[in-house]
Amino acid sequence: MGLTIAQKIIKAHLREGDMTPGTEVGLRIDQTLTQDATGTMAYLEFEAMGVPRVKTDLSVAYIDHNTLQSGFMNADDHRFIQSMAKKHGLKFSRPGNGICHQVHLERFGKPGKTLIGSDSHTPTGGGIGMLAMGAGGLDVAVAMGGGTYYITMPKMIRVNLTGHLKPFVTAKDISLEILRILSVKGGVGYIIEWGGPGIRDLSVPERATITNMGTELGATTSIFPSDEVTRAFLKAEGREEDWTPLASDPDAVYDRVIDIDLDTLEPKIACPHSPDAVVDVASLKGTKVDQVCIGSCTNSSLFDMLKVAALLKGKTIRPEVSLSISPGSKQVLRMLADCGALSDIIASGARVLECACGPCIGMGFSPNSGGVSLRTFNRNFLGRSGTKDGKVYLVSPETAVAAALTGEITDPQLLGEMPEITMPEAFTIDDTAVIEPAAEGPEADAVEILKGPNIKECPLGEPLGDELYAEAILKVGDNITTDHIMPAGSKILPYRSNIPHLSQFCFEVVDETFPERAKAAGRSFIIGGENYGQGSSREHAALVPLYLGVRAVITKSFARIHVANLINAGILPLTFEDPADYDRISQGDELKLTGIREGLESGVFLLTDGEQQIRLKGEFTERQKGMLLAGGLLRYVGQEK
Repeated sequence: MGLTIAQKIIKAHLREGDMTPGTEVGLRIDQTLTQDATGTMAYLEFEAMGVPRVKTDLSVAYIDHNTLQSGFMNADDHRFIQSMAKKHGLKFSRPGNGICHQVHLERFGKPGKTLIGSDSHTPTGGGIGMLAMGAGGLDVAVAMGGGTYYITMPKMIRVNLTGHLKPFVTAKDISLEILRILSVKGGVGYIIEWGGPGIRDLSVPERATITNMGTELGATTSIFPSDEVTRAFLKAEGREEDWTPLASDPDAVYDRVIDIDLDTLEPKIACPHSPDAVVDVASLKGTKVDQVCIGSCTNSSLFDMLKVAALLKGKTIRPEVSLSISPGSKQVLRMLADCGALSDIIASGARVLECACGPCIGMGFSPNSGGVSLRTFNRNFLGRSGTKDGKVYLVSPETAVAAALTGEITDPQLLGEMPEITMPEAFTIDDTAVIEPAAEGPEADAVEILKGPNIKECPLGEPLGDELYAEAILKVGDNITTDHIMPAGSKILPYRSNIPHLSQFCFEVVDETFPERAKAAGRSFIIGGENYGQGSSREHAALVPLYLGVRAVITKSFARIHVANLINAGILPLTFEDPADYDRISQGDELKLTGIREGLESGVFLLTDGEQQIRLKGEFTERQKGMLLAGGLLRYVGQEK
């Protein structure tokens, strides 16, 4: 039996396990990346491990999230990360150099390599044929130290593309179509491989848009073959020597096959407040639009920006619409400036923002009260934009431009003929904003680690006993995201390295009283529905509840990265054996979980609420059992030493 692309990479990097779906496998990691919203904590964890030098082939620290320096906090975090990178052997990508996923694709990604990043959209690298996965910061820190990265061996989905995209129908529309088919939880436990004759027309930036959005499916990752299209992209980046061919075997077996006919695909739009609330753009014709944002790690490539510039050329956006443009990297911005496309964008009335995540992470450019915002981003969770009652829709750059020019949701196919876009054969290469580390030895030893007053220690979990008595401090429904648990935005992000201060915002969009009540309770349980913890890889969504005394989270099901982060933090994640038992627990109930050590071995746990008994499930590997008993991964690593 042949192997899929992902299976080939996993086999080549396998340290532990036997690649049986559903069992744990341990992988050697070639590359890591961090960004500044999660990076400060990741480097504090790396520092606590006591490893003097990173042991990966390449590790890069990016500054792209908290670039709004309205106080000392973000600037201090950036200085700390830069000093850690210099001392411990990482490349450092300065603020303004670009979004981590865009820059990594351009300058560092290599087909066939493994990459984990402390950002859930790390699967962007799958567009270039990498096995690229989002992970919690602590997992990234362990990988930087040469440790093994563990995942549950995924099943495989194959998506076959046939036909050709019509003008004004894009890779973003393909992404939204697969979300419509599978939903935000339909990819959980799977790696999605894209193939079929339809991929031949898709450039690497278009492929990266699709693998980026695969994160919203809950998939472990998504991947494309490494073919002549990949080779041409790397050649344009001056890195043709990094190319290697990679394809699935003809007799590879998939657990599910999905066919998408590109000839029949129409422009799509995801409605508030979920990426899978997808309909045809034409069905919302006439909906008034207040704001349009073009950029993010999903749609900020040179290819995307040239299309936007061509569509805006000689036109002016509607006076009632505010339009922002965020190029994904300094390389993209320079090339737009050099060819004159940037002038066309500026002349249209658009505001050009920094090469950073910006509005996507709620860092500025929030919509007006109750405003409709069309964004080329990957997420439209409630409140993520920074405006609680904002209505955010996800669209392609073409649909975004159509709205900016007309003032309402408009099928971009009504704009006339699509201008022809010619991509350059060679890109402008300028890595001056990537700072190299100090040489190993005396030079690195002399580097001082610089910490500001906002940087606090990482909280540690408590060793797990045999019983837990606690209140169900909060009960929530399905598809609770990490933005619900630990919001982003310009008000909150500067405190990502200060867990005590950050804790006052935990579950703010769900229940503003939660932090105060959790602190008063001392220790507590959280009850959740399906797909709890979907979205970002931010481990703060586990570390902050840990700080507030949460000892167990009991749900119908979990998202992949979040359940790993809970275990890393030392919080016990359990699921209902019978999902209907979710209805038997009310917020405020006093709960008793007994026989925990026996449950770790049997996989069955008993929860008592008054006189009723509820059976819970929790299947853990020996390594995960050890972590939970120790009080989390940091304590567990300390025991191993």
